[in-house]
Amino acid sequence: MGAHPHGAWILLHLLLFVFWLGGDLGVYVSSRYVLKPDLPFAARSTALSIMSVLDLGPKICLVLILPSGVTLMALEPHGAGRLLNGYSAGATWLFAAFWLWLTVREHRRPGRHRWIRRTDWTLRILLTAALWGVGIYTLVAAEPFGVDTDPRWLGGKVLLYATAIACGLGIRLKLRPFGAAFGELAGSGSSPGVERALRRAVNGCVPYVAGIWTCVLAAAALGVFKPGADL
Repeated sequence: MGAHPHGAWILLHLLLFVFWLGGDLGVYVSSRYVLKPDLPFAARSTALSIMSVLDLGPKICLVLILPSGVTLMALEPHGAGRLLNGYSAGATWLFAAFWLWLTVREHRRPGRHRWIRRTDWTLRILLTAALWGVGIYTLVAAEPFGVDTDPRWLGGKVLLYATAIACGLGIRLKLRPFGAAFGELAGSGSSPGVERALRRAVNGCVPYVAGIWTCVLAAAALGVFKPGADL
């Protein structure tokens, strides 16, 4: 007998969670070396390069979690077959492909094309707001979107995913001064002012990073245990 395709999609979904957390941990550890003033600039620059390479993984996982999750819901619509089906899953994958293209282009050439950054930023804000609305509706409705299995766990998972996206936007805001500070470090060397600016930018991201880790772990737990579901 062949493997059921549902199992393969579940495995993909779980792997995305694993690589998201693992990559983020690598980024965090690398950032600690970028901030070490006792290291030579070459070592700190290498740590920054490693941090940038590792950071692409979680960014990809964040994007692909959405279509993989919709595909899983389409495979078991539980009464929402008109909304969750192969067409909606396919449309979500097309949307994710465009979002992934924006994400990778902006990561590899940050700031090179302003319209890419603006489009990606706007998309994330709109998606966060939409998913918060979907999550809240799923939590409070008796049979959200026709689903009759009490999917409040899924509403919580959607809210956590949207919150993780919002935390990512917070990280971007906090990191804005980092590039100029690191450029000054490269050009003029270390100074108390430069080191303060670097620490302020990187350490300011820590609460948002912790928020992402919490959201990802909690969302994974909800997806595995499905508390309250009538399946």
